[in-house]
Amino acid sequence: MKQQDVHLFVFDSLSDWETGYAVAGINNPQFQLNPGGYRIRTVSLQRTSVLTIGGIRIAPDLTLDSISPKDSAMLILPGGSAWDSGQNMEAVDVASAFLNAGVPVAAICGATAGLARGGLLDHRRHTSNALEYLAATQYRGVSFYEDSSAVTDDNLITASGIAPVDFAQHIFRRLNLYRPAVLDAWYGLFKTGKPEYFGALMQAANA
Repeated sequence: MKQQDVHLFVFDSLSDWETGYAVAGINNPQFQLNPGGYRIRTVSLQRTSVLTIGGIRIAPDLTLDSISPKDSAMLILPGGSAWDSGQNMEAVDVASAFLNAGVPVAAICGATAGLARGGLLDHRRHTSNALEYLAATQYRGVSFYEDSSAVTDDNLITASGIAPVDFAQHIFRRLNLYRPAVLDAWYGLFKTGKPEYFGALMQAANA
């Protein structure tokens, strides 16, 4: 299987923790159903480096306008304060193109507000930090909101900013990154911290 790119949008103020589990799982071949089948490629509005909220400087691999759905397995949109000031709408336009082409988009925290402003949540099941948070965007998708840590509706994944493990789980499932037993054990371990899930993970991985 040819290695596929998963594109991670990066920008100043990006919330580091929200995509950490997802990025690590995608880039680490351990336990994967097709080891090394995916790689993370960072994309930004410009090729200049960006600074995350945690002070990590990232040199983007690509510019946002250089990627297309046909060359991507998924677009991941992290949260960050830039979304709340109406920035990053170029990424929303790209997300719209991806969804229209049937390529998955995963958005967490502030990125969900960007999608709401762009009308991408008006007719798709979704979640976010809170209904009130999205309602402030004046979007029309209130009836499609679900009070859940993460939601998948076909090719759209959304999550709360305090649910990075759930966000990663939905991403892994959509990419078919792990066998179901491995994913269940991984989720149990990182969600609960209970040691028995580590044994279950090792057993599932070696089955």
